[in-house]
Order: sequence, then structure tokens, then C-alpha cells
Amino acid sequence: MQGRGKRDERLPKKTEMTKCAMATPSPAKSMGDPGITPLSPTHIQVRDTDQNAQTGASFIVVVAIDFGTTSSGYAYAFVKEPECIHTMRRWEGGDPGVSNQKTPTTILLTPDRKFHSFGYAARDFYHDLDPTESKQWLYLEKFKMKLHTTANLSIDTELHAANGKKVKALDIFAYALAFFKEQALKELSDQAGADFDNADVRWVITVPAIWKMPAKQFMREAAYKASLVCRENPEQLIIALEPEAASIYCRKLRLHQMVDLGAKTSMNGYSPTDNVGSVMTQAKEHVRRNRQSRTFLVENVIGELWSELTEGDRYVVVDCGGGTVDLTVHQIRMPEGHLKELYKASGGPYGSIGIDYEFEKLLCKIFGQDFIDQFKIKRPAAWVDLMIAFESRKRAAAPDRTNPLNINLPFSFIDYYKKFRGHSVEHALRKSNVDFVKWSSQGMLRMSPDAMNALFKPTIDHIIQHLRELFDKPEVTDIKFLFLVGGFAESPLLQRAVQDMLQGRSRIIIPHDVGLTILKGAVLFGLDPGVIKVRRSPLTYGVGVLNRFVEGKHPPEKLLVKDGTRWCTDVFDTFISADQSVALGETVKRSYTPAKPSQQVIVIHIYCSEKERVAFISDPGVRKCGTLRLDLSGTEAPAPGVRREIQTLMQFGDTEIRAMALDVSTSRSVKASIDFLSQ
Repeated sequence: MQGRGKRDERLPKKTEMTKCAMATPSPAKSMGDPGITPLSPTHIQVRDTDQNAQTGASFIVVVAIDFGTTSSGYAYAFVKEPECIHTMRRWEGGDPGVSNQKTPTTILLTPDRKFHSFGYAARDFYHDLDPTESKQWLYLEKFKMKLHTTANLSIDTELHAANGKKVKALDIFAYALAFFKEQALKELSDQAGADFDNADVRWVITVPAIWKMPAKQFMREAAYKASLVCRENPEQLIIALEPEAASIYCRKLRLHQMVDLGAKTSMNGYSPTDNVGSVMTQAKEHVRRNRQSRTFLVENVIGELWSELTEGDRYVVVDCGGGTVDLTVHQIRMPEGHLKELYKASGGPYGSIGIDYEFEKLLCKIFGQDFIDQFKIKRPAAWVDLMIAFESRKRAAAPDRTNPLNINLPFSFIDYYKKFRGHSVEHALRKSNVDFVKWSSQGMLRMSPDAMNALFKPTIDHIIQHLRELFDKPEVTDIKFLFLVGGFAESPLLQRAVQDMLQGRSRIIIPHDVGLTILKGAVLFGLDPGVIKVRRSPLTYGVGVLNRFVEGKHPPEKLLVKDGTRWCTDVFDTFISADQSVALGETVKRSYTPAKPSQQVIVIHIYCSEKERVAFISDPGVRKCGTLRLDLSGTEAPAPGVRREIQTLMQFGDTEIRAMALDVSTSRSVKASIDFLSQ
């Protein structure tokens, strides 16, 4: 485990190391080894091949689930045919003006809270219920965002159904994953002509890169609850980061599988002077024609676009989904084409549902917040109808559009408004000072293109602002390509805004089947999880320790005198710093000692901060974010007088943080776990 290399410049000098060896982390007294020990390349190589050997031997198929804010789906590939990615069977149902390659992330529970249906089936059934009956049923949509927006996420976090009733978030996520498990296994069984065993599946679930550890762990807990995998075999499930998955897929793109908005020459027969919208329309048509097969052939070599990249070239992936926008900066490493993350993932809750909220705000302005709030609770199915009607018009918005967009108002909206206010919808529109929205005699809201574009503006402005900030970072210079992916990337308004911002600094590439890019990339990631070799830590992680008190260096209020020895409390012992690059398989090593020989469990609090340098766990911005638990039960205690040392290894280079531990005296492994949820 030697091979410290240049990474150790920030470590204390030898004299300080002996001092630190006497440091006592709280709450358990411990021996702290301050050295980060990167594994030498041969070690990493060995680990990788081991992992891949295990992948190849134990799984027959990789199934990826793209659990999106607005729509979800699955895809799979057999380990023996990694170049064939199969997307799920076509879903029943669908909306006019919306392609149904995925299904809406909507779920319906019966009045006694049992799972009823998911996706189009849930929406259609709920819609057909009698209004008095539908109030008893629990219907949920766009609930994934709760994991990003909840500050202190826990196993007990609750969601609100459309009727206002509360339900445990973990149950809902588990129901959804169980639904996809059942669908995928059924499809695999039909194909195999016999029951397909779940043990032969490696599952991959995609999450936004900007999600914090509690949200990732929550997804894993939901997978355990759904029996997707069992707790004893955590390796069967991989959490994939959405923009990473997109990045992996984009490497395989052929020229006929994408639109190049920055191209000077025509591509796929489209001229770059064509307006953005028409290019995407032609691209969608191309995809639709090729969609009958549902099987995508991926080049086992590198795609044509990729062949233009050389060692060290950089590109940005902008993943614009329903809920979040994720930005990732990758650099290519030749000859294998491995990827290295150059700057920690950034982004925010700027997905396309922001436009739905703006539409809702517009309705409140016209009809009154009190009416809209009542209508949503009293006629929940009609509200869903109205938002479906808005969705298809939203997709028709384009920069150069001149004709108005008509949105059907459900009859029950018109009827309920008259009962509620005592006058007509038409009267409300005339009275409101909203210029761009008129009433048409066919019972529709008629929106001018400017009014529709105004609904997009706040969300797109956020994305462009974020891109500007990213491109101003010193690490983010000379970006060759910008890949625009995710369902929202289809929006011509967003495409135009990105073009205007970049001013030709990078080529903008949009894969044809842009809504399925992440799904297909997640399958490729499941087949080869070692493809991303270096990531950046999003936060600084560490623990609180006691160090010998040094006059003049340590603040006097931190002084603790114990058995005649002067200690400084609350010292932040950094495991890894924010934006530090960390290689796959690289470990951080610490040793801990139980306070009492009979102690069965050591619990150590983990702290985190967005700042790179942290001195004390009491510094502003530092918060307790998790616990490291070392379970010593079942390992024999050492002889009296012998100090027991538990060596802990933590891995930060993967999509999730992992811990392993060893009892040094017996060389027996100790059960180690990191929990970010039970705070």
C-alpha cells in the first residue's frame, strides 16, 4: 500500500505525523494515520480486472432504470452482446405530441394504500375515476425532486399525494422500482422462454450528479425495500450519475446519430442554416423510423465524433431533465478512452418542470390563487388533464414561432370556476391584466408565442447563468464539444439560448434520441463501471479529532486538559477535500481504537463542508452529515493490555462512498458501514 507519489505534499511532516498518531478522534479514542494512500496503478488495475471478472461471471444481463422526474424507463444489454442495447417495450397509452419511449413518472395507490399502477396506466385510471371516488385514491407525480429539495432527508421523509394525503417517500420509490423490476424480468423471461432469475441481473439506477449522499443512499434503500437486490449483495446494484452515463454514450455516437448545431457543413442532410426546431423535427422523424426494432447497436469501437478528440481534450455534458440540470466537465484519456472528471458536478433544480410552475403561476394570476388551490384538491384528475394539455403545447414552443398556442381547458375547470366565482372564465380573462392570453370560443386558452416563451425564460436564464459561471472557471477552458442531453434538451428555445451564449466557442452536439441518452449510457456503465477513472469530490469530508494543544496555533476556547495532557478539541481531520480529484479504487486510511476493550460498536460522526479548507468541525458551513459504524461483535477481543486497532479504508472515487475495516491484530474483516440518512 505504499507509493505515495506527489499527492502527499499537503500532509504533515514526519514530526507532526508522530504527533497525530497520538491524536484521539472523538467520540471513540483512536489512532489517526494522516496519510492518504493512493494505490499504485498496478493495484488499481488488479482491482478493476477483478471487478470486471466478477461482473462477467456473475451477471448475464445489465438492466438500467432511468428514474426521471417527469418520465422513466428501462433498457438492458446482455453481457455477451454488449453492443446491443434493448430499450423497453412500448408503453400502453401516450399523449398527443409526446413520444412515448418512456412512461410518465406517475404512481397510483388504492384508497387502502396498496400499489395499483404506474405510468400511463396510473394516469389514465385515475383520470377515469369519478371525482368523488378519485379523492380517496393516492396519485403522485414529479415526486423525485423531493429527494433533492429536502434538507434533512431520512427514511421517514413524506410526500403529498394529489388529494393532499401524506405517504412515506420510501414506499413510493420502492413501489416504482418494484414495478420496473417486474416489467424488465417479464420481458427478459419472455425472451428467454423461461423464468429469468433476478440473481443474473446487474441493476443500474441513474441519479443526478448534483445529488448529495443521503439522496443516493435513499435510492439504494428503496431498491432494497423493492427486493431489486438484497442488502447482503450490494454490488448487484450500481448507482450511476446521469451526466456520466450520457458522457459514456456520447463516446459511441456516429455522425448520423446526432445533430451538430455548430456545424459549418450539412449533416444528415440538414443544413446548419435550417432553424433549430426543424433540424430537431427531422432528427425525431429519423429516430421514429428506426424505432420499430427497439434495439440500438452501439459501436464497440469509438464513435466518429470521438475520433476527433485527442489525449487531454475536454468537453462538457449538460444534462437537462425534468427536475434538475447537471453539468459535468470530462477530459479524455487515451489510448483506452477512459474519462476523467475535471471539475466537480454542478447544476441545480432548473429542469423543465420549472415551466409548469410558471404556467401555474400564470393561471393563479388570471383566476386567483384561492381558486387554483381549491381546484387542484377538489378536481385533481381534471388538474392532471390540464397539465397534460399544457405539456404538448409546451413542446411546440420555438424561437421563431408566430402563431398562437391553444390550450384546452377541461370542462370541469370552466364549470367549477363559474360555481366558485359566480362568473365565467371568459370574464376572468377579460378582467385580468394578462395581455398575451386570450379566450377562444372553442373553450381554449389562446397564448401568444411571447407568452409561452416568457414561461420558459426564468428556467432557461438559470441554466445559461450556470453555464456562464462554469465556462468562467480556469479548469473549464478550451472546451471542444458541449453535449446537450436529457428530455429538456429537445427544446428549441433552450438550444437557441445555449447557442447564443457560447457564440461558437464549442460545438454543440445533440444526440438524436436525446431523451434516451442517459438510459443507454447507464447500460454501458453497468457493463464497464471502471470507465470513469477519476472523479472530483463534491464536498470536503472528515471527522472531529483531538490534537495536542499548541499555544499560539490553537484557539484557547478549544483547550481540553485530560490526565494532565493538553488537547485541542474539534479539530477537523480531512479525509478528502471539495473538488479534489480522486482515482477509482483510491482509499483513505485511518485507524481507530475502542474506548473500552469490551466495546462492541464504534460510531464516528462524519462532517462535511463545501469549503476546501476546514480547520474545526465547529467552523461555519461545517455540518454533521453521516456516521461511520464499525461493528466489532463476532470478532474476538485481544489479550488484556493489548491495544486494539481497527484499520478503516474509505473509498471516495466511486459514485457512492464506501467503507471497509480490518481488525489489525487478527487480520479479520470488521463490518463497516457509512450511513448518511439517519441524522
